[in-house]
Amino acid sequence: MYAIIEDLGRQYTVREGDVLDIDLRDAQEQESITFDRVLMLGGADSSDGGGVQIGAPTVAGAKVVATVVGEVKAKKIIVQKFKRRKNYRRKQGHRQRYTRVRIDAIEG
Repeated sequence: MYAIIEDLGRQYTVREGDVLDIDLRDAQEQESITFDRVLMLGGADSSDGGGVQIGAPTVAGAKVVATVVGEVKAKKIIVQKFKRRKNYRRKQGHRQRYTRVRIDAIEG
């Protein structure tokens, strides 16, 4: 079974057991997070015609439960500004922080 969820304006396709990085939130390790905005549910069940439920805009009663694994940092990016012939050069680095979660259950 898989689901398409929305979290803070981003959409993710998830399955049970998947590990994904979401935008940073104030959550401790081993804490449970529930995603209520489930846009679509799909399954491998052939008994109900493929088992696809599409929400308008969300699937009623569906939720995805995840556990926080920890906080991670993305690869560092370099932002450079340069203006030719003006002796203007600026270099700045940035590392985005994410919360890593493991999908435990898809209910709905």
